[in-house]
Amino acid sequence: MGHTATEQTAAGGLTATEHRLANGLRVVLSEDHLTPVAAVCLWYDVGSRHEVKGRTGLAHLFEHLMFQGSASVPGNGHFELVQGAGGSLNGTTSFERTNYFETMPAHQLELALWLEADRMGSLLAALDDESMENQRDVVKNERRQRYDNVPYGTAFEKLTALAYPDGHPYHHTPIGSMADLDAASLEDARTFFRTYYAPNNAVLSVVGDIDPEQTLAWIEKYFGTIPAHDGKQPPRDGSLPDTIGEQLRHEIVEEVPARALMAAYRLPHDGTRECDAADVALTILGGGESSRLHNRLVRRDQSAVAAGFGMLRLAGAPSLGWLDVKTSTGVDVPDIEAAVDEELARFAAEGPTGEEMERAQAQLEREWLDRLGTVAGRADELCRYAVLFGDPQLALTAVQRLLEVTAEEVQAVAAARLRPDNRAVLVYEPLAADAGGDDAGTADADTADAADADAGTAAAAAADAAVETDENEGAQQ
Repeated sequence: MGHTATEQTAAGGLTATEHRLANGLRVVLSEDHLTPVAAVCLWYDVGSRHEVKGRTGLAHLFEHLMFQGSASVPGNGHFELVQGAGGSLNGTTSFERTNYFETMPAHQLELALWLEADRMGSLLAALDDESMENQRDVVKNERRQRYDNVPYGTAFEKLTALAYPDGHPYHHTPIGSMADLDAASLEDARTFFRTYYAPNNAVLSVVGDIDPEQTLAWIEKYFGTIPAHDGKQPPRDGSLPDTIGEQLRHEIVEEVPARALMAAYRLPHDGTRECDAADVALTILGGGESSRLHNRLVRRDQSAVAAGFGMLRLAGAPSLGWLDVKTSTGVDVPDIEAAVDEELARFAAEGPTGEEMERAQAQLEREWLDRLGTVAGRADELCRYAVLFGDPQLALTAVQRLLEVTAEEVQAVAAARLRPDNRAVLVYEPLAADAGGDDAGTADADTADAADADAGTAAAAAADAAVETDENEGAQQ
């Protein structure tokens, strides 16, 4: 076997073993015999932060191309084989990585491993002009459906461009621009694959009802002969000052159902204790119907139909705190903004209560348990910590670090970061503000239900949706 291994560690009954093949592929295995299923997750260390100006969206476009056939599996065969075996699959692209994943009946694990290895080793043999044009059109249509032609659809893209200056690797989101998608050539895609889709630029995790020895033998058999590639350049430096230093503001008049205030605050990098403290702070302030902003704006003042504050954790650049408030009928955005600033200032001055700390940490612990409680979620978390922080074992202890955060640390990060001079702001005004007067901000019951569908965590959901793009349409022809 051409691999090295490290001993397993355990946390809360969960274990993982690490291995490395001779070609550089990192492998993480975690046994879980509770149900007869196995999850395969493959993270490539490439995302939109690796793209250059004029070629945005290439990482996401290439993710689609990975579902268009390889040397041994033409066309939609990857989807057909996995789904025909009773499994599910998908892929996503973010600022910092691209991932592919299958959840299979345990006895079909070998099939999933072979399929992923075939794509990694032989995709170029099947990549041609027809598949390139096919998926270019699919991605452009995705952009229209999810961003350009839906209310508030480009908000995250606009806030990202404000929060990260021009030229910064996180200035653009993974979806890319229409012009750059049109400009991408077949040779661009081939070069991208040769550079980033190599075993020494990937982490493979397998979690579930597995025999580790047999699983490693299959991985060695199918991945072990794929050559490494050393042409990858490191991503551009994403560091920035702790705060923006001013309030950046942009007003948009569009056909939206209600006035809205959205803001992005610059927060500490993921993987730091300060980032964990910021996560607790945002959970207290805007993480659900028990949060301060929901209680103030939606319940007490009834000036908003939804108010959420979520966090987009980033390892290679400052994280973002994402504020999202949709106004009630006739309410002006300046009134909402004044109330938000009042709540943030009070929180920074007084800090959280003991009850708020307990509730927020319990909420974050539950979310961690939800992720690690499924084989697919655990496989993804193991890959995440391996790719972004170099140690998959950190996934098994992440909740302990959150629970160790103190109220003083939460107050300190709020005072330092949740300030008007550290945010990019979008203000939405509906087109209906012509003859409607006070009706300009109308939001009926359906609008309120949609805006608050995630029980006050719409902000976090919006950030995730903008960064991670679901790829079931990758099977389209």
